[in-house]
Amino acid sequence: MSSQKKVLDDISKLMINAVGVAQGAKSEAESVFSTWLDRWLTERNLVLREEFDAVSLMAARAREENEALKSRIEALEAAIQNQPIQGRARRPSKSKE
Repeated sequence: MSSQKKVLDDISKLMINAVGVAQGAKSEAESVFSTWLDRWLTERNLVLREEFDAVSLMAARAREENEALKSRIEALEAAIQNQPIQGRARRPSKSKE
């Protein structure tokens, strides 16, 4: 009976070790694949979704700012056109004495 128990204990230890090795191999394979995928995407000048969203947000804000500045310039130009033209004051000429 004790030899049977020893064999079962050995098989149990072997299975536990095999599960640990399998988990390690899975982790290593995921790491290698992730590294390969990152390199592949970089070589093709592709961007991550987070980077794309950040740049899209920046572009939208820039467009809004441009529209606001355009409106401001148009208002200033209209104000200038509506002002009466005033004669320029003459500067006194420098006399040579």
